[in-house]
Amino acid sequence: MTDTHRFRHGDRIRYAATDNDGFPLVRYGFVGGVSSDGGPVMVMLDGELGGDVVDLDTIEQVSICNVTLKLEGSDLLDDPSLRPGLINLWQAEAEDAGLQIAAVHPLQTGIGLRDSSEGYALAELTAAGDRYMLRATRCTTEDAVLIQAGRPNRWIF
Repeated sequence: MTDTHRFRHGDRIRYAATDNDGFPLVRYGFVGGVSSDGGPVMVMLDGELGGDVVDLDTIEQVSICNVTLKLEGSDLLDDPSLRPGLINLWQAEAEDAGLQIAAVHPLQTGIGLRDSSEGYALAELTAAGDRYMLRATRCTTEDAVLIQAGRPNRWIF
């Protein structure tokens, strides 16, 4: 259950919804106002002049671990020459989210290390003095790849 007290005016948020065509949509913005009764939150989405009222279950505070990039086509994992580009695409998404990534160290010149039957560890990251591992995994429900960062101890190598 989402707690409205978690959000304050000016917090950076990740807004996940579905567009008019039924496709997943992720946007970033700032909290513009919070109701005291657990109701909707006013957000100011990047690139828009006005604010939008959204339900609490559609937003979360931006974190390096919830900036996830989903790309169509599992061939992005199968072809080693394409995997280094996944790092750059995720970095662009992290920048859109407003994150400051201090260092990115690609593993095996960006082609990554297979760490499971479903994915690769692509790079080690440093942000806010903490270490993270960037991984690309095959989506279990569709022909897509998920790229996300997590704590190194989250995945066993």
